[in-house]
Amino acid sequence: MHTVIFGNGHLGQAIAAAIAASGAPAPRVLGRPDGAGHRQASLAGCQLAFEASRGDAVAGNVAAALGAGCRAFIIGTTGWEQDRSAVERALIDHGAAAVAAPNFSLGVAAFLRVVETAARLFGALEDVDPFVVELHRRGKADRPSGTAREIARRLLAGDPDRTRIAQPVGGPASRDALEVVSVRAGSAPGMHLVGFDGPGETVELRLTARDRSAYAAGALAAAAWLGRAQRAAGLHAFDAVVDDLLPADFADPGKRRAVAALAG
Repeated sequence: MHTVIFGNGHLGQAIAAAIAASGAPAPRVLGRPDGAGHRQASLAGCQLAFEASRGDAVAGNVAAALGAGCRAFIIGTTGWEQDRSAVERALIDHGAAAVAAPNFSLGVAAFLRVVETAARLFGALEDVDPFVVELHRRGKADRPSGTAREIARRLLAGDPDRTRIAQPVGGPASRDALEVVSVRAGSAPGMHLVGFDGPGETVELRLTARDRSAYAAGALAAAAWLGRAQRAAGLHAFDAVVDDLLPADFADPGKRRAVAALAG
Protein backbone atom coordinates (compact mmCIF):
# COMPACT_ATOMS: atom_id res chain seq x y z
CA MET A 1 0.00 0.00 0.00
CA HIS A 2 1.31 3.44 -0.95
CA THR A 3 1.05 5.61 2.16
CA VAL A 4 1.55 9.35 2.54
CA ILE A 5 2.00 11.25 5.80
CA PHE A 6 1.16 14.95 5.70
CA GLY A 7 3.36 16.56 8.33
CA ASN A 8 6.98 15.87 9.23
CA GLY A 9 6.74 17.05 12.84
CA HIS A 10 6.65 14.98 16.03
CA LEU A 11 3.44 13.10 15.23
CA GLY A 12 4.23 12.51 11.57
CA GLN A 13 7.65 11.11 12.42
CA ALA A 14 6.17 8.89 15.15
CA ILE A 15 3.66 7.43 12.67
CA ALA A 16 6.42 6.85 10.13
CA ALA A 17 8.49 5.03 12.76
CA ALA A 18 5.52 2.86 13.74
CA ILE A 19 4.88 1.93 10.10
CA ALA A 20 8.54 1.02 9.64
CA ALA A 21 8.50 -1.10 12.81
CA SER A 22 5.45 -2.98 11.49
CA GLY A 23 7.39 -4.13 8.44
CA ALA A 24 5.10 -2.30 5.99
CA PRO A 25 6.58 -0.34 3.07
CA ALA A 26 8.02 2.99 4.14
CA PRO A 27 5.55 5.89 3.82
CA ARG A 28 6.26 9.14 2.05
CA VAL A 29 6.52 11.92 4.64
CA LEU A 30 5.67 15.39 3.36
CA GLY A 31 6.34 18.71 5.02
CA ARG A 32 4.50 21.94 4.31
CA PRO A 33 4.36 22.55 0.55
CA ASP A 34 5.63 25.57 -1.30
CA GLY A 35 2.85 27.85 -2.50
CA ALA A 36 -0.84 26.97 -2.24
CA GLY A 37 -0.56 23.27 -1.49
CA HIS A 38 0.61 19.85 -2.60
CA ARG A 39 0.19 19.06 -6.28
CA GLN A 40 -2.07 16.12 -7.07
CA ALA A 41 0.55 14.71 -9.42
CA SER A 42 2.98 14.38 -6.51
CA LEU A 43 0.43 12.21 -4.66
CA ALA A 44 -0.30 9.77 -7.50
CA GLY A 45 -0.85 6.24 -6.25
CA CYS A 46 -1.63 7.27 -2.66
CA GLN A 47 -3.98 4.74 -1.07
CA LEU A 48 -3.79 5.84 2.57
CA ALA A 49 -3.05 9.30 3.95
CA PHE A 50 -2.22 10.29 7.52
CA GLU A 51 -2.89 13.97 8.25
CA ALA A 52 -0.49 15.18 10.96
CA SER A 53 0.32 18.70 9.84
CA ARG A 54 -1.48 21.91 10.81
CA GLY A 55 -5.13 22.82 11.19
CA ASP A 56 -5.09 25.34 8.35
CA ALA A 57 -3.62 22.74 5.96
CA VAL A 58 -6.08 19.88 6.56
CA ALA A 59 -8.72 20.83 3.98
CA GLY A 60 -6.15 21.44 1.25
CA ASN A 61 -4.21 18.27 1.97
CA VAL A 62 -7.36 16.14 1.96
CA ALA A 63 -8.54 17.76 -1.27
CA ALA A 64 -5.19 17.12 -2.98
CA ALA A 65 -5.12 13.49 -1.89
CA LEU A 66 -8.74 12.95 -2.96
CA GLY A 67 -7.91 14.38 -6.37
CA ALA A 68 -5.02 11.93 -6.62
CA GLY A 69 -7.34 8.99 -5.92
CA CYS A 70 -6.79 8.38 -2.20
CA ARG A 71 -9.90 7.12 -0.41
CA ALA A 72 -8.67 6.37 3.13
CA PHE A 73 -7.56 9.00 5.65
CA ILE A 74 -6.47 9.20 9.28
CA ILE A 75 -6.75 12.79 10.54
CA GLY A 76 -4.89 13.46 13.79
CA THR A 77 -4.40 17.20 13.37
CA THR A 78 -6.29 19.64 15.59
CA GLY A 79 -7.53 23.16 14.95
CA TRP A 80 -9.52 22.53 11.74
CA GLU A 81 -13.05 22.62 13.16
CA GLN A 82 -14.02 25.51 10.88
CA ASP A 83 -13.31 23.28 7.85
CA ARG A 84 -14.93 20.13 9.20
CA SER A 85 -18.15 20.40 7.17
CA ALA A 86 -16.26 21.08 3.93
CA VAL A 87 -13.86 18.19 4.55
CA GLU A 88 -16.69 15.77 5.27
CA ARG A 89 -18.58 16.87 2.16
CA ALA A 90 -15.47 16.34 0.02
CA LEU A 91 -14.98 12.86 1.48
CA ILE A 92 -18.59 11.90 0.82
CA ASP A 93 -18.51 13.30 -2.71
CA HIS A 94 -15.48 11.12 -3.50
CA GLY A 95 -16.70 8.00 -1.67
CA ALA A 96 -13.82 8.25 0.79
CA ALA A 97 -13.70 7.51 4.52
CA ALA A 98 -11.63 9.07 7.30
CA VAL A 99 -11.13 8.45 10.99
CA ALA A 100 -10.61 11.78 12.76
CA ALA A 101 -9.64 12.38 16.37
CA PRO A 102 -7.74 14.98 18.39
CA ASN A 103 -5.78 12.13 19.97
CA PHE A 104 -5.33 8.57 18.70
CA SER A 105 -3.93 7.10 21.90
CA LEU A 106 -5.88 4.01 22.93
CA GLY A 107 -5.08 4.91 26.52
CA VAL A 108 -6.66 8.31 26.03
CA ALA A 109 -9.71 6.67 24.44
CA ALA A 110 -10.19 4.48 27.51
CA PHE A 111 -9.43 7.46 29.78
CA LEU A 112 -12.21 9.47 28.11
CA ARG A 113 -14.71 6.74 28.94
CA VAL A 114 -13.55 6.73 32.56
CA VAL A 115 -14.05 10.52 32.55
CA GLU A 116 -17.60 10.09 31.23
CA THR A 117 -18.45 7.71 34.07
CA ALA A 118 -16.81 9.96 36.67
CA ALA A 119 -18.71 12.99 35.32
CA ARG A 120 -22.04 11.24 35.84
CA LEU A 121 -21.11 10.08 39.34
CA PHE A 122 -19.72 13.37 40.62
CA GLY A 123 -22.30 15.41 38.71
CA ALA A 124 -24.95 13.87 40.94
CA LEU A 125 -23.23 15.13 44.10
CA GLU A 126 -23.70 18.58 45.55
CA ASP A 127 -20.85 21.09 45.82
CA VAL A 128 -18.40 19.11 43.69
CA ASP A 129 -16.63 21.11 40.98
CA PRO A 130 -14.91 19.40 38.03
CA PHE A 131 -11.84 20.95 36.43
CA VAL A 132 -9.27 20.18 33.73
CA VAL A 133 -5.55 21.03 33.62
CA GLU A 134 -3.45 20.20 30.56
CA LEU A 135 0.29 20.60 29.94
CA HIS A 136 2.03 20.52 26.56
CA ARG A 137 5.31 21.63 25.02
CA ARG A 138 5.87 25.36 24.70
CA GLY A 139 5.49 25.25 20.90
CA LYS A 140 1.98 23.76 20.81
CA ALA A 141 -0.22 26.32 19.12
CA ASP A 142 -3.78 25.50 20.21
CA ARG A 143 -5.07 25.93 23.74
CA PRO A 144 -6.91 24.17 25.15
CA SER A 145 -5.57 21.12 23.34
CA GLY A 146 -7.92 19.07 21.20
CA THR A 147 -7.84 16.33 23.84
CA ALA A 148 -8.68 18.81 26.61
CA ARG A 149 -11.63 20.09 24.57
CA GLU A 150 -12.88 16.53 24.12
CA ILE A 151 -12.48 15.89 27.86
CA ALA A 152 -14.44 19.09 28.53
CA ARG A 153 -17.18 18.04 26.10
CA ARG A 154 -17.65 14.75 27.92
CA LEU A 155 -17.59 16.38 31.34
CA LEU A 156 -20.24 18.88 30.27
CA ALA A 157 -22.39 16.10 28.84
CA GLY A 158 -22.34 14.28 32.18
CA ASP A 159 -22.91 17.25 34.48
CA PRO A 160 -26.31 18.96 34.18
CA ASP A 161 -25.06 22.01 36.10
CA ARG A 162 -22.27 22.81 33.61
CA THR A 163 -23.09 24.31 30.24
CA ARG A 164 -19.87 25.93 29.01
CA ILE A 165 -16.11 26.24 29.37
CA ALA A 166 -15.07 29.16 31.59
CA GLN A 167 -13.53 32.13 29.81
CA PRO A 168 -10.05 33.27 30.96
CA VAL A 169 -11.16 36.44 32.73
CA GLY A 170 -10.86 37.66 36.30
CA GLY A 171 -13.32 36.99 39.07
CA PRO A 172 -14.63 33.95 40.94
CA ALA A 173 -15.68 30.74 39.24
CA SER A 174 -19.18 30.51 37.81
CA ARG A 175 -21.34 27.56 38.85
CA ASP A 176 -22.34 26.79 35.27
CA ALA A 177 -18.82 26.95 33.80
CA LEU A 178 -16.13 24.27 33.62
CA GLU A 179 -12.63 25.47 34.48
CA VAL A 180 -10.06 24.38 31.87
CA VAL A 181 -6.45 25.50 32.33
CA SER A 182 -3.70 25.18 29.70
CA VAL A 183 0.03 25.26 30.45
CA ARG A 184 2.68 25.52 27.73
CA ALA A 185 6.22 24.81 28.90
CA GLY A 186 9.30 22.79 28.04
CA SER A 187 8.98 19.77 25.76
CA ALA A 188 6.21 17.73 27.43
CA PRO A 189 4.31 15.62 24.85
CA GLY A 190 1.11 15.86 26.88
CA MET A 191 -0.46 15.60 30.34
CA HIS A 192 -4.17 15.83 31.13
CA LEU A 193 -5.55 16.02 34.65
CA VAL A 194 -9.27 15.80 35.44
CA GLY A 195 -10.23 16.71 38.97
CA PHE A 196 -13.38 16.76 41.08
CA ASP A 197 -13.11 19.02 44.11
CA GLY A 198 -15.66 18.84 46.90
CA PRO A 199 -15.94 19.63 50.59
CA GLY A 200 -12.96 18.04 52.34
CA GLU A 201 -11.56 16.06 49.41
CA THR A 202 -10.32 16.07 45.82
CA VAL A 203 -10.39 13.17 43.36
CA GLU A 204 -7.98 13.31 40.41
CA LEU A 205 -7.64 11.31 37.19
CA ARG A 206 -4.37 11.86 35.34
CA LEU A 207 -2.96 10.66 32.04
CA THR A 208 0.63 11.49 31.08
CA ALA A 209 2.19 10.71 27.70
CA ARG A 210 5.88 9.73 27.91
CA ASP A 211 6.31 10.00 24.13
CA ARG A 212 4.20 9.92 20.97
CA SER A 213 4.37 6.18 20.31
CA ALA A 214 0.89 5.63 21.78
CA TYR A 215 -0.57 8.20 19.37
CA ALA A 216 1.08 6.46 16.43
CA ALA A 217 -0.08 3.00 17.53
CA GLY A 218 -3.68 4.21 17.67
CA ALA A 219 -3.39 5.87 14.27
CA LEU A 220 -2.26 2.55 12.79
CA ALA A 221 -5.14 0.79 14.55
CA ALA A 222 -7.53 3.26 12.93
CA ALA A 223 -5.98 2.59 9.52
CA ALA A 224 -6.39 -1.16 10.05
CA TRP A 225 -10.05 -0.58 11.01
CA LEU A 226 -10.64 1.30 7.76
CA GLY A 227 -9.06 -1.53 5.82
CA ARG A 228 -10.96 -4.41 7.44
CA ALA A 229 -14.34 -3.56 5.94
CA GLN A 230 -16.08 -1.16 3.61
CA ARG A 231 -16.78 1.91 5.72
CA ALA A 232 -19.38 4.55 4.97
CA ALA A 233 -18.06 7.63 3.20
CA GLY A 234 -17.38 10.61 5.46
CA LEU A 235 -15.83 11.17 8.87
CA HIS A 236 -15.75 8.48 11.56
CA ALA A 237 -14.95 8.97 15.24
CA PHE A 238 -12.08 7.05 16.83
CA ASP A 239 -14.64 5.63 19.27
CA ALA A 240 -15.80 3.29 16.49
CA VAL A 241 -12.28 1.85 16.27
CA VAL A 242 -12.04 1.53 20.06
CA ASP A 243 -15.39 -0.27 20.20
CA ASP A 244 -13.95 -3.05 18.04
CA LEU A 245 -11.06 -3.47 20.47
CA LEU A 246 -12.98 -3.44 23.77
CA PRO A 247 -15.35 -6.03 25.25
CA ALA A 248 -18.99 -5.25 24.51
CA ASP A 249 -19.59 -4.26 28.13
CA PHE A 250 -17.20 -1.32 27.70
CA ALA A 251 -18.22 -0.28 24.21
CA ASP A 252 -20.18 2.80 23.24
CA PRO A 253 -23.73 2.80 24.73
CA GLY A 254 -25.27 2.69 21.26
CA LYS A 255 -23.24 -0.38 20.40
CA ARG A 256 -24.17 -2.03 23.70
CA ARG A 257 -27.84 -1.60 22.84
CA ALA A 258 -27.26 -3.09 19.41
CA VAL A 259 -25.40 -6.09 20.88
CA ALA A 260 -28.20 -6.64 23.40
CA ALA A 261 -30.82 -6.54 20.64
CA LEU A 262 -28.92 -9.10 18.56
CA ALA A 263 -28.61 -11.36 21.60
CA GLY A 264 -32.38 -11.29 22.05
